[in-house]
Amino acid sequence: MDFAQEWNQLKAGHPAQETRMRLNHALPPDGAGSGAASDEPSLVVHQDDLGAVGHEAFKLHGALRKKGDIGNPGGGDKDLCSTASAAKEMSSHHLLAGDELDSTLATWTSQVKTVLQMCAHISNHLDYSKKAHLREDQEIAGSMCHRDGTPMSPSEILKYVK
Repeated sequence: MDFAQEWNQLKAGHPAQETRMRLNHALPPDGAGSGAASDEPSLVVHQDDLGAVGHEAFKLHGALRKKGDIGNPGGGDKDLCSTASAAKEMSSHHLLAGDELDSTLATWTSQVKTVLQMCAHISNHLDYSKKAHLREDQEIAGSMCHRDGTPMSPSEILKYVK
């Protein structure tokens, strides 16, 4: 049996399926619209959320810095249990595994440094974001007051909106 015959047999064995459009998301529970046109913001972040994420990135950075150094975990040259020492010892006995272990260690160290940099970046950026938004909120609150410190009336604020 050639391909064309086999294909025709498979097509004949299956009834034609109705083609329908499928969306890549579910409708809200109330069934009202797709959510894109609603007044509900699509992203909401609270200060506590940012603080928690930043804190977790900080904790991960600290733990990885302590436990991620497999090259020389003792910190001294006399630590014979380290991966770097093992690679050096194998290489001194002309074993190819020593060079491979050294290459693996270099790759591991590079990747650990990348993750450490990203954790520090996340933590620092979230700290900066929190401070920047707080400063902006204070500036907006200050601009919404009269010179004597009394808040603007809603009708005065409405002039800025229109």
